[in-house]
Amino acid sequence: MINFLNLQVINNQYQKELKEACARVIDSGWYIMGNELEAFELEFAEYCGVKYAIGVANGLDALTLVIRAWKELGKLKAGDEVIVPANTYIASVLAITENNLIPVFVEPNPLTYNLCPVNVRAAITEKTKAILPVHLYGLISPMPELMDLAKDHNLLVLEDCAQAHGANIAGKKVGDWGDAAGFSFYPGKNLGALGDAGAITTNNDELAQTVKALRNYGSHKKYENLYQGVNSRLDEIQAAMLRVKLRYLDKETARRREIANCYRCGISNPLVQLPEWISDDNHVFHLFVIQTPQRDELQKYLADNGVQTVIHYPIPPHKQPAYAQWNKQSLPVTEKIHEQVLSLPIDPTMTAQQVEKVISIINGYYI
Repeated sequence: MINFLNLQVINNQYQKELKEACARVIDSGWYIMGNELEAFELEFAEYCGVKYAIGVANGLDALTLVIRAWKELGKLKAGDEVIVPANTYIASVLAITENNLIPVFVEPNPLTYNLCPVNVRAAITEKTKAILPVHLYGLISPMPELMDLAKDHNLLVLEDCAQAHGANIAGKKVGDWGDAAGFSFYPGKNLGALGDAGAITTNNDELAQTVKALRNYGSHKKYENLYQGVNSRLDEIQAAMLRVKLRYLDKETARRREIANCYRCGISNPLVQLPEWISDDNHVFHLFVIQTPQRDELQKYLADNGVQTVIHYPIPPHKQPAYAQWNKQSLPVTEKIHEQVLSLPIDPTMTAQQVEKVISIINGYYI
């Protein structure tokens, strides 16, 4: 079986360094908010090209806490609208509704799966206060156009970078475009911890200090609480793991790009629609997502022939039981995407032979 993603093999490459990092934390006797977190925050901020990186417990908390901080700072209030791509993972939407704001679902560009600036412009109302672009599957959104829109309408921009660590436009990386950004380091991400972890990036001093307090019970100073905060801290062991893996992120990204280009050049089945991207710099290929009207049949065929695939995602947020108030909303582009997408293996440890096997099997599929 060609696995969709083999985390054991990926992490075994760095086993010695990961174990040394873990031992370093154990031997330090300091396990929360210590030197490893401080060092990782500095290193990740430098990688992203931003002033601040603030470690939190997970990617959902990263998004949620930014919005919460903007509310504390008077930049947002309950009932404000936030534009979000309709085809995103539900976490992007949960961060909005958890803060009692209203998600406005916008159809994506069907070729890139990311926000379409034309559709965003059409969705802006007097209640719109923020845009939440999601760099879906690893492809950076059209940030220059979206930032121009935000400037024209005085909107905040919160990037969801959970799948796109290192993607960039003209050298400017995700996390450095908007007013703030949220990252996930879930184990399966391109930069994955060995447990849950996340981070917020920003260049705004006031926002950074507010988020730092909110993640730690609302406290700037021990036993003094400015806000009704939460416990969302990136622990020392995960920070130490991430420091190791950050050093190899660009190497793994380069391999992901090689595999993606092999797929793009090799897959010729007319039943399969390949993803589109302009420059490899724009895409880090967290996922390589194809579309086909025969999605379920193709997935079974691939499984029967030893290739594991995953559907990202079978049900769009506006059709989830959790958001029953939007279940009747019609978003045909989004709904078609969710009915037809299939993610192929793009494990950076895949061999050339495995990649060629995936291509050969797909090309051999027919109705």
